[in-house]
Amino acid sequence: MRLLAVEARQNGSYNLGRYHQAESLGAELFVLNGEGVEGFWRPGRYRIVGSAHIHDIIAAAKSWHAEVNFDGVLTFAESALIATAAVAEAITLPGIGVQAARNSRNKVLMHQAHQSAGAPVARFRYAPTVDDGLAAAREFGYPVVIKPALGASSNFVFRADSPPSFLRCFGEAARGVRTMKWTRLEADGIDLGPAGLVVESYLDGSEHLIEAYAWDGEVVLTSVVDRLDADQLTFEENVHQAPTALTGDQLDKIAAALTAAAQGQGIRRSALHAEVRFDAGEPYVLEISPKPGGGGLEHLARVSAGYCPITAHMRIACGQRPEATGYRPTGIYTAARALVSKAGLITGIEVPAAVTESPDLLFCRVIAEPGDVIKRPPEGNGVLGFLGATGPTRASAMKAADRLAALISVTITD
Repeated sequence: MRLLAVEARQNGSYNLGRYHQAESLGAELFVLNGEGVEGFWRPGRYRIVGSAHIHDIIAAAKSWHAEVNFDGVLTFAESALIATAAVAEAITLPGIGVQAARNSRNKVLMHQAHQSAGAPVARFRYAPTVDDGLAAAREFGYPVVIKPALGASSNFVFRADSPPSFLRCFGEAARGVRTMKWTRLEADGIDLGPAGLVVESYLDGSEHLIEAYAWDGEVVLTSVVDRLDADQLTFEENVHQAPTALTGDQLDKIAAALTAAAQGQGIRRSALHAEVRFDAGEPYVLEISPKPGGGGLEHLARVSAGYCPITAHMRIACGQRPEATGYRPTGIYTAARALVSKAGLITGIEVPAAVTESPDLLFCRVIAEPGDVIKRPPEGNGVLGFLGATGPTRASAMKAADRLAALISVTITD
């Protein structure tokens, strides 16, 4: 299959690993970046538009499609969802449509879509001003969650437990959204929906990351990962375990919730990454993104559930239904975590052979490099990368991931 991957503005090498995976899975992959660096992808299969304006990106995609005849268009970038949908519409290839992409990118529109469809969601309020946010917090009751309408990777997401902490967190989040890269990576000349912050009621239960797909009104769960919350004040510590400890009844409730939510967003056919949190025994939809989840979740899905989200994403981009018919745990235990360091300028990173050659290693993906600046909450949520491990039990897999992560050394200057 001949696929076109789109980024309006290239996010460094963040998506490069996914491109290599797609190629290894049989795709002839072409990459179109509105703005990007030379030599990023294969010669002859990589083009830089020289502009991040959506009209210029579409024109370049149309010209390339006339030469190559792509089978599908996709993206792995949260900040390119709307641009990719616009490209797919323009060259008449399968896609979710621009409005569904906008609903899937903007948290305000997403929550409104879920609520209109009757999907279970936290109470929420769009809060363009601090007074709007404080009014929502008084109505919902503390604690509340503050998050960007156009965020990603838990950047500038805070829990506020009182009015003083709300004022501090709201100010930090408001400053952050003006400079965060996830907004700056979007295409120019395209409606992104309301900007600013959203305030949500806090859901006091377990959180789960779902890989799934939507096909003509049906949402099929294919991988379920449990998130371990080490820090619920900033939501920065991504620690995951699979297969899930949820029961069959709980999974059925999640499937019903996601089916309603996906229909509300306007998603008819797409790979899905969903985040769900329980409260008082019931699941609530935090978000649904029409692409595979990040942070190495595809590796956990392959090993713990026998499902490849990258393959599903590729097939749906070409108008083909994935072969998976439901969530089928393999019985293999996996664990993964973000590689977190202190803030500062990276001067060196070393991944020793004890990590890369370990029989327990599932994957190790370093996305930072010397010269990068790592920002930590409340200034940002930068990480070095992600690492996963396997084991005969949940506890042993988690212990292996922690042990291997500790062997990676990084030198940072303030």
